[in-house]
Amino acid sequence: MSSQNRPIIIASPVLRMAAVAALMGTTMLVSPLTSARAEPAATAPIQLAQASQKSPTAKAATDMKPETVESRIAKLHADLKITPNEEQKWTDVAQAMRDNAAAIEKLIASKRAQAPQSLTAVDDLNNYQEFAQAHVDGLKNLTSSFKTLYDSMPDVQKKNADQVFQSFGRASTSAPNQG
Repeated sequence: MSSQNRPIIIASPVLRMAAVAALMGTTMLVSPLTSARAEPAATAPIQLAQASQKSPTAKAATDMKPETVESRIAKLHADLKITPNEEQKWTDVAQAMRDNAAAIEKLIASKRAQAPQSLTAVDDLNNYQEFAQAHVDGLKNLTSSFKTLYDSMPDVQKKNADQVFQSFGRASTSAPNQG
């Protein structure tokens, strides 16, 4: 079995929760309403179960290493075609992304100190809630800074940004959807 087809097993409940929360946060970062409109709420548990079976792409998306965050920032900067006049507003967006990654890393580090075998089901749910709340808080900050940038963009660039966010994470990420 090739390493690309082998499922990645996350041994610790804390790491599993962090991975699922990070995957959800990354997805919400770029398309918070797209999947909500396209999928009925009843499929959410299935999507969470599928998200926990991490492909190499999903692993890369949820890897919160600083260089990965920096590569995401650089890719988004290029995809959005940020102009020199927009750099200051973009700096605020990039900082929000860095702050979000740092907050999740800090939360992961604090949860690693807990012995997984001593976690109860309630502890597991509370941990998941903490990760979800960290993502919600981060998205609020990111949305605020991104809205300032987006509002300053010309219509052509806004349309490009809309396409970048709609196509993020889909098979055709190299070519934004034209429909």
